[in-house]
Amino acid sequence: MTKLKLLALGVLIATAANTAVAANQWSVGAGVGVINSPYKQYDRDFYPVPVLTYEGDDFWFRGLGGGYYLWNDKTDKLSIMAYYDPTHFKPGDSDNGQLQRLDKRKSSMMAGLSYVHNTEYGFLRTALAGDTLDNSNGFTWDLAWLYRYTNGGLTVTPGIGVEYYSENYNDYYYGVSKNESRRSGLDSYSADDGWNPYLELSASYNFIGDWNVYGTGRYIRLSDEIKDSPMVDKSWSGIFSVGVTYTF
Repeated sequence: MTKLKLLALGVLIATAANTAVAANQWSVGAGVGVINSPYKQYDRDFYPVPVLTYEGDDFWFRGLGGGYYLWNDKTDKLSIMAYYDPTHFKPGDSDNGQLQRLDKRKSSMMAGLSYVHNTEYGFLRTALAGDTLDNSNGFTWDLAWLYRYTNGGLTVTPGIGVEYYSENYNDYYYGVSKNESRRSGLDSYSADDGWNPYLELSASYNFIGDWNVYGTGRYIRLSDEIKDSPMVDKSWSGIFSVGVTYTF
């Protein structure tokens, strides 16, 4: 569980750190972060997190994902991409006796398309990806609008967005089968598709040469399809991290 939580944090941190990385530059660093899981009786814990990003003319790499640009200019960036989705459920990581009797849900490799459109008022970021390992056989869609503000060495990027999870994706991670219901005593549950709105904020500060400190976080309001699951006892989930990076 610790390793997978660390990887999840790496996804958000690398995405945020990339806002300060120019073309053909690498950024490496380390930080500490925390994830708030929606599953019942999952503790909020702190974890060390590595950061590694690269932005090239043809390729990009951010944390657990990478892609190849089909179109890349100052206004529009379209790429085919793949990334590791650390979403999972491990019964032994819950302190809840009923959840400990459920089946394991595996993380997966997602692949699809990502697109960024830049304007003077901010930028649109969206990605559509599907499960390639036949775990959930579902897909996700992320759509967000962000605005990057820079003043000297300080860069702040607030954003608002929404995640769409397909029926198969939600049911795999939050559904309870009839067999699981009989074993655990939980009600059986079949999840439908759903929308999860979120707020995102990233900030970085260049303090010595190529050294930067960063902070980044996302607050996600869970859809009713997730909140109504007997596996879940929260209406939200979140990720937050701070750390230091070096660009070369």
